[in-house]
Amino acid sequence: MKTRSFLYTLVITLLPAFAFAIQPDETEHHGIDVAHIDRSVRPGDDFFEYTNGMWLKSTEIPADRGVIGPFNTLFDLATERTANLIDGVAKSSPAAGTEQRKIADLYHAFMDETGIEAKGMSPLKPQLDAIAAVKDKKQLAFALGQSLRNDVDPLNNAVFQTPNLFGLWVAPNFNDPDHYIGYLLQGGITLPDREYYLQDNAQMKEIRAKYQAHVENMMKLAGFSDPAARAARVVELERRIAEKQLSLADSEDIHKANNPWTPADFSAKAPGLDWKEFFRGAGLEKHPQFIVYQPAAFTGESALVASVPLETWKDWLAYHAIEAYSFALPKAFADERFNFFGKTLSGTPQQQPRWRRAVNVVNGELGDAVGKIYAQRYFSPEAKSEAEAMVENIKRAFDHRIDALTWMAPQTKAEAKNKLAKLYVGIGYPETWEDYSGLEIKPDDAYGNAFRGDLFEYRRHVARLGGKIDRREWCMTPQTVNAVNLPLQNALNFPAAILQPPFYDPKAPAAANYGAIGSVIGHEISHTFDSEGAAFDADGRVRNWWTPEDLAHFKNQTQRLVAQYNTYKPFPDLAINGRQTLGENIADLGGIAAALDGYHASLAGKEAPVQDGFTGDQQFFIAFGQNWAQKMREQIYRQRVLADGHAPDPYRACEVRNLDQWYASFDVKRGEKLYLDPQDRIEIW
Repeated sequence: MKTRSFLYTLVITLLPAFAFAIQPDETEHHGIDVAHIDRSVRPGDDFFEYTNGMWLKSTEIPADRGVIGPFNTLFDLATERTANLIDGVAKSSPAAGTEQRKIADLYHAFMDETGIEAKGMSPLKPQLDAIAAVKDKKQLAFALGQSLRNDVDPLNNAVFQTPNLFGLWVAPNFNDPDHYIGYLLQGGITLPDREYYLQDNAQMKEIRAKYQAHVENMMKLAGFSDPAARAARVVELERRIAEKQLSLADSEDIHKANNPWTPADFSAKAPGLDWKEFFRGAGLEKHPQFIVYQPAAFTGESALVASVPLETWKDWLAYHAIEAYSFALPKAFADERFNFFGKTLSGTPQQQPRWRRAVNVVNGELGDAVGKIYAQRYFSPEAKSEAEAMVENIKRAFDHRIDALTWMAPQTKAEAKNKLAKLYVGIGYPETWEDYSGLEIKPDDAYGNAFRGDLFEYRRHVARLGGKIDRREWCMTPQTVNAVNLPLQNALNFPAAILQPPFYDPKAPAAANYGAIGSVIGHEISHTFDSEGAAFDADGRVRNWWTPEDLAHFKNQTQRLVAQYNTYKPFPDLAINGRQTLGENIADLGGIAAALDGYHASLAGKEAPVQDGFTGDQQFFIAFGQNWAQKMREQIYRQRVLADGHAPDPYRACEVRNLDQWYASFDVKRGEKLYLDPQDRIEIW
């Protein structure tokens, strides 16, 4: 999974899921799960182990997974419900051309393994033939532009990485937030992060060797001659591309990313690529300006287009075409992809059954069509109203926290409060749905459906360039188990699928709900004011609205948080990068603080009920810790430390060490491992 595209998400894995809620009578308990608590661990020594220790001891990661935790539990339920929903749609014999018929046909096409095997490589052959026909660097530039169509979805098109040479992201303009603009992004590598190509330790060398073997196997399956030599050239090219790229941490500075370029600027500042042909291939030749997110990478990668032999680039294009559509090709391709990306890179021993993968395909291509049915079936007006009330309560708590800041000048407070007041919060499902009437889906064409789906989505995004933005547009479907902050729109999305147990349970005590889903809501609100979100004003424009003194204080506090996270080492040879995870750490810290205030306000002066011997505040903090009950295979754990903007879950659970109320709730004493002296506890919002 690629990293985020300037979308502040709750988790790195954006789980395509489906269904609103486990009905209350299906749950065995309501509130914190006391059976998961390991009472042999002192909360002040390891809050993650304390809140989740017994669960960790009794839980095994399923063979077809790299990770297990609450998000995955919801994902499993959602996937099963989606499959049942699709089956019901198919049995209803929907009329041709309807969205319901497209859902059924897309699912059936992917499940038709016999038909896919019979077609073999023939569906991909025209694309590979077009690459083989490239005769010079001018035609290469056109082909590189064409490849953009495989990577434009705003959740899968990362600011920091894309498998195409460059990626396109269509979003509100940094400098004109009323209109959409195209952001061009560094890309060109397949492994999760540039460090996988550049680190010289034994583990990375082994991964690179197995990756090269994988590229060779894919080329061999596709019928290419001399696949070993071709694979070696592809991997070496990607290594050279990785050398030109910015790191995840270096890409975080919005001001350094705000580089408007005209078409003429590309030729002057990034020579080596025929940009006129590139834009023509991408269908972008009529657009007067783009924002280049990482200029140094564009200069370096464009120079490689000129210096690297044409045949190497053609091998690279061919391999990426095969990889992109391997899921819709014969079983040998999908199995080879899983052998590397699943077993080697993620440590997952077993591939998920085909029906689960089919659900993911349908959600990927027709997410809103599925979401529309889902919202009608599973998300009640009462549930929406309850969630909206909790959001407003936490927004008010955050507003009060701004008022109470002693270090912030009145004019800066006014700007912050205005931004919070204008924040749009979408709950459950979007107000408008994507129109799929122009997308052709066939019941016997898995590859064609995928190819046409990519092209349809690409053209939809390109058509928005220069147009007026919709600040209430969603970037997630209702069936997605996640939440997101959209700083360019000053908006939040909370899909229906996350508003269910264990995160939200209408029968649970308020303490548990505020500690679980409340901290999620607070997390996304806090992103509005994190190290990147704070660069945007109430309208989504990049603008400094801080006094110099306030900004200096803010940066000082955030650097203290960087230093705190730099001390965490999940492995003896691998530490967390506090700068890389800063935005998410600020959101966790601000989110739990605001949610706690919101919980206290919800009591309206009444005494909090005790559950299983735990006070209200204890329940709140335990619920927060149990949000992060997760087990990961080592390969994925290491991958997330290197390539994720979020800290690993055990360290997110221990964010409580910065809150005075946590110390009081659990009587945490000096000498315990998480203890911080009061002056060392960090408060930002």
